Amino acid sequence: MDLNEEDAKFLNSLRIQPHGFKFQNWARTFSSQPTYYVAPTSEQDISRIVRIANKHKLTVKAVGSGHSPSDIACTNAIMLNMDKMNRFISCDAEAATVQGGMRLYQLHEELKQRQLALSNLGSISDQSIAGAIATATHGTGIEYGDMSDMVVGLVLIDGQGQRQECSLAHNRSLLDAARCHLGALGIVTQVTVKCEPMFWLRAVQEPESFISVTQDLHAVAKSAEHVRVWWFPHTDNAVVWRANRTRSRTRKSPESFVRDRLYGFHIYQMQLLKARCFPNSIPHLTREHFARRFDFRREWVDEGFRVFNFDCLFPQYVNEWAVPLDQAAEALQELQQWTDESGARVHFPVEIRFVRGTSVWLSPASGDQIVCYIGVIMYRPYHRPVPYKAYWQAFERIMRKHEGRPHWAKAHGMFFHDFVSRYPRFNQFLETRNQCDPHHVFVNDYLRRHILPPGTSQNQQESQISTENPRL
Repeated sequence: MDLNEEDAKFLNSLRIQPHGFKFQNWARTFSSQPTYYVAPTSEQDISRIVRIANKHKLTVKAVGSGHSPSDIACTNAIMLNMDKMNRFISCDAEAATVQGGMRLYQLHEELKQRQLALSNLGSISDQSIAGAIATATHGTGIEYGDMSDMVVGLVLIDGQGQRQECSLAHNRSLLDAARCHLGALGIVTQVTVKCEPMFWLRAVQEPESFISVTQDLHAVAKSAEHVRVWWFPHTDNAVVWRANRTRSRTRKSPESFVRDRLYGFHIYQMQLLKARCFPNSIPHLTREHFARRFDFRREWVDEGFRVFNFDCLFPQYVNEWAVPLDQAAEALQELQQWTDESGARVHFPVEIRFVRGTSVWLSPASGDQIVCYIGVIMYRPYHRPVPYKAYWQAFERIMRKHEGRPHWAKAHGMFFHDFVSRYPRFNQFLETRNQCDPHHVFVNDYLRRHILPPGTSQNQQESQISTENPRL
């Protein structure tokens, strides 16, 4: 990479990792080796970086926690670590404005000091706010949208280094494109997100029959403000987690170090490592863990964000799609039939969540109807590979049949022509992308593979999938 002395000196002044640094996502399934891994501290820094990238035909990508189990953030050129742009800017009773690099766990504490909270969350809070909205990160609740739906304004630095501001009242079309931006429109430097008064949640988790859950999935989805279902493949077992706002105060979750941490994490990981050689033990392990860890009622009360979040255990392959709620039960029954008949041995859980429709152009929940997110998982014990491709192929085939849309953060098998038919505003998003980034400064392998028309951009390969070939 041949830069002039002035540009190289500027980038080196922001560098936080040496040349040769290897970036890996959290699951260690994708990696890249950015020539410059830098930490900007201002919008002016980012504008200058983008202008340098334009001048030298380089790619720029921003990264937060690296939690996306895909290569959506990967580049071999210039990677921006946004952790130094994490300032709380302002708030009122209904919304808060923060810099894009603020992690969600930092945002929770800032809002708590002001007696505010986000209305809904996903399973973890390690992500930056700009990264979370980039792929429409979601929680669960039929009256609640995803995190992109909560955004009422943002600022980004586009592909020409220009600052662009948008809100519900100003430049609305850019807002609806950028609320789920995929890293394709620019570097998001500020986000204004809706809030509500701080609240506590009462959560109840109970075992139920998976057959009974799928027979009346609409009723299950409506049975609380926030509902999550875990199905345990190879069994008819499920647990249903329900949470509602409450005036009660903290009553801690009845967790056990021995049951939930020692057995549920460390021993389970060792069991899954052994199961790589003895996959037929997986159904027994699933029944065993359900009986010892989930086959009883739990109830607890805590601050909302503490109830929404939970430990995602160890690295994993994960695939998740959103299907219309009206088709979700049939899709789940077909998935159960495939696991029963295929001979595949898959890990628990299959996670089922519910999200209200949204006006965000590329949210998988885009539209007027409630969607059901269905997520499948295969754990990677001690980062070791496990067979998952046959499972993924069957899962995606079922999801496509039921008008599914993949979660953008996860590795998936849909491409440009698929998305044109799945998203009414997809072509408008591409037009906006062309306006914001005419020279493809933000285009990496992920965007080239999934979003752009075939043959549009022919840059060098910028990410590597882990070299794994499990013979199982």
